[in-house]
Amino acid sequence: MLGASVRVGGRRPSPLVAGVAGGDVRGWSERGIGRNFGCEGESFGYNIQGNPHAQSHHTRPRVPMSAAWLLNPRNALLIVLALVALSYIVIVVRAAQVGAREGDAASPNAAGIATGFVTNFFDTLGIGSFATTTAIFRKWGLARDEKIPGTLNVGHTLPTIVQAFIFTTLVPVDPKTLILLIVASVLGAWIGAGVVAKWPRRRIQLGMAIALFVFAALLIMKLTNRNPGGGVLLELTGTKLIAAFAGNFVLGMLMTLGIGLYAPCMIMIYLLGMDPKAAFPIMMGSCAFLMPVASARFIRERSFDLRASLGLLVGGIPAVLIAAFIVKSLPLSVIGPLVVVVVIYAAVGLVRAAQREKAEAMVAATAGAAVP
Repeated sequence: MLGASVRVGGRRPSPLVAGVAGGDVRGWSERGIGRNFGCEGESFGYNIQGNPHAQSHHTRPRVPMSAAWLLNPRNALLIVLALVALSYIVIVVRAAQVGAREGDAASPNAAGIATGFVTNFFDTLGIGSFATTTAIFRKWGLARDEKIPGTLNVGHTLPTIVQAFIFTTLVPVDPKTLILLIVASVLGAWIGAGVVAKWPRRRIQLGMAIALFVFAALLIMKLTNRNPGGGVLLELTGTKLIAAFAGNFVLGMLMTLGIGLYAPCMIMIYLLGMDPKAAFPIMMGSCAFLMPVASARFIRERSFDLRASLGLLVGGIPAVLIAAFIVKSLPLSVIGPLVVVVVIYAAVGLVRAAQREKAEAMVAATAGAAVP
């Protein structure tokens, strides 16, 4: 996830609007979200200081929860997300219990917790977690290659939901467009997780390598201000809505391989002529809902590393809170190139590992054919 800061003066916090993962942005100005948000920032993260007068016309007195409040699409989505989070916690607890009975390590170790903390800390500031986690896992052997996609989804789900609750606020996106694109990503994630969970080790290695190269390319686009400019639409209809539905469906599938949804989703939103600020609720909603769905599928297929997943979860949640409320931003010029180098290094390593797997398989096949 890529981020850009917009800093304004003031003494009171303004509403939060943000996005997370492989190529998104966070921030707001005294007028809301700027048109060029995510295209021309100089740092990862966000700033909660706002002009106290600029938001005054949005302030409403607190009232008890009403039917009208519940019927608001944004509020309804957050309520559903809370229920999904609770259900997911139950699923993870049961998976840990089953794993413990079957002899799996059901408690996180220090390396896993540290990985979860570091990757989700930078994720919250807009750098992304999937690519960096993959690089760490492969460097230190914390999870087998074929288990990495499932582990990424299972371990990072709850920290991502925490980010969604912290950074999501009302943005005037057409509810039909928002809900349909979220549904598309969830359907894609469910199908994609089922496919990836059954892939052989070498295919997963190549798939993750492609995912890392894509992430590096998107990050370089961000660093060089090559992102498209976007338009003014807050609603999609007709062929544009169909194209967006199909696009988010594919992005949901790719998310299960480790390709962060946010960067390509933002580019898609821009190319369809939508206002850049419309990307935030679409990206946030998509990722927060699709990850529990994909993770449940990986858990059912037992295609994840339990100990590594719990480490990401335990270390990730406090990291999100620290990054969101204390640190808030990091220099793009320093962090971005470093992440590009690490990600490309990990991608090359995966390609080489896949080549070794192929060579070993050919040797084994030749030896088997030679046996009378």
